[in-house]
Amino acid sequence: MSYPYTLPNLPYSFDALEPYIDERTMHFHHDKHQQGYVNKLNDALAKWPEGQSRDLVSILCDPDSIPEHIRAAVINNGGGAWIHTMFWNVMSPNGGQKPAGKLFDAIIKSFGSFESFTEQFAAQAGSFFGSGWTWLVVDQEGKLKIISTSGHNLPQAKGLQPILVIDVWEHAYYLKFQNRRAEYIQNWWHVVNWPFVMKLYNQII
Repeated sequence: MSYPYTLPNLPYSFDALEPYIDERTMHFHHDKHQQGYVNKLNDALAKWPEGQSRDLVSILCDPDSIPEHIRAAVINNGGGAWIHTMFWNVMSPNGGQKPAGKLFDAIIKSFGSFESFTEQFAAQAGSFFGSGWTWLVVDQEGKLKIISTSGHNLPQAKGLQPILVIDVWEHAYYLKFQNRRAEYIQNWWHVVNWPFVMKLYNQII
């Protein structure tokens, strides 16, 4: 992604994740929410020429370098634009199943079993208060951790490399699941794109 930023296409059709993630939600989520973040990010960066040539993640990980009068707009909308693109890619109409190879071994080592991992991940995502994201990340020692971030804050700002993320903002699930976030999370496992997650993990290690 580079300035001026454009809304990336979904890697599948809007109805491809049915019945787990509904078509109507995907239209609103992608065409309205992410498009809004992209537009507002471009508006903010138009006032900061020096930031237009910088990598977006590096900007978001160095908030003090952002001029104060646009700092909140760049962080909120830049994070929203970047994370949503990752979120689309960690899902697939051919998702579900389980990871394999080095990632599967690392999950077993860190969490005891794949089932224990999914339970811990779902519990953290389900209990997170407010709007944000729950992640599977690789720390600086190469270990897997489950964390949550509020708003549109990136794990990279804490020195952590993300490989899996679920959106727990209400707009990600409310049209279909209303207040039943746990049901949304349970359905989401059916569309997790483990080959993509494994690729990210292998690149990091």
